[in-house]
Order: sequence, then C-alpha cells, then structure tokens
Amino acid sequence: MWKMKRDFQIDFLKISGLQPDHHLLDIGCGTLRGGIPLIAYLDEGRYFGIEARAEVLDEGRKELRENGLEYKNPSLFAAPDISALAIEQEFDFAWAFSVLFHMKDEVLIDTLRFVGEHLGGGGVFYANVIIGEEEEGEWQGFPVVSRTIESYRAACADNGLSVSVLGSLEKLGHVSHEESHDSQTMLRVTRSQ
Repeated sequence: MWKMKRDFQIDFLKISGLQPDHHLLDIGCGTLRGGIPLIAYLDEGRYFGIEARAEVLDEGRKELRENGLEYKNPSLFAAPDISALAIEQEFDFAWAFSVLFHMKDEVLIDTLRFVGEHLGGGGVFYANVIIGEEEEGEWQGFPVVSRTIESYRAACADNGLSVSVLGSLEKLGHVSHEESHDSQTMLRVTRSQ
C-alpha cells in the first residue's frame, strides 16, 4: 500500500503535465513518501515541501540523505502555521495528497490563500478530499473532515481560485481496495479567470 501510494503520486502528477523544470509545492509533504520520487524527477531546486510537524520533516530529511538526493537542493519548510510562511516563489504545480481533509476550516482557508498567492499563471493545484457531511473524526492528532463540494468551491472562490472535480481516486488509478481511500475525490484548482 505504501509503495502504491508513492507511485500514484508521481504517476498522477506526470500524467497531469508535471515536467522536470516545473516548480512544485508539496503541501503536507510528511516524511517525503511521495516527495522522494518527485525530488528525483524534478530539476535541482524545483521541489518545495511544507510540513506542519517538524519531527516528521526531520524524518523526511533522513530519507532524502538515505536516497542520495541532497544534491537536488529541495526546499523543506517546517510550518505549523502556513499563514506565517514567506516563500518568494510562484509554482507551476501545487499538490496536497491526503492533507486538506486533515485541516480545520481556518487552516484550509489559510492554505488556499497561500496557494492563491503562489500559483503561477497557468499553474494548477491538485488535492484529494472527502466529499460528504459525515461527523468529524480524528487521525494521529489531526481532524478528519468531510466537506461538500460547494464548500470547497466557496472557499476557493474567496481566494481567487476555481475548482473542477476529476473523479474518485480509484478512477484515477489509486486502487488500495479500501473504500474510504479509493472513494476520495480529486480536485483540480486553478486561478479564476
């Protein structure tokens, strides 16, 4: 399952047009499960990872060393509050895999504002979400929040962004045989025209 989720991330982004010379923002990069192949694929200095938990990002840095990828000079930021993060870079791609549904509404708004401010012209943000109105749960200290597609559209619109629905993860090649994972919905977010 771990390898399938790693492979899905880079395969999905490459099929969606990610090229080695693009700048990629990986929101909630964690231990770099998806980040390692992305860093290997992208040109030097093109990967930017943000993680709320500094100790988890430290594990990611170890993975980076163990995979011999430090020479790629990725930018890794421990940022428990994304609204306080200053990055002087526009991104061609932004990515949040299994991240947005672990955010309270105010953190989601701050994240969408950050994406809106840093997405370059023609840039695109992909994120999988849980669509619905189930009661909030919890996972490793983070909430598990389902929202309606209308709430995502409204939150994005408030930050100059537009949303389209690409379909379920399973339809896009993510086959874990776990309904709660495969039924998640992939969103494509761009700057509003």
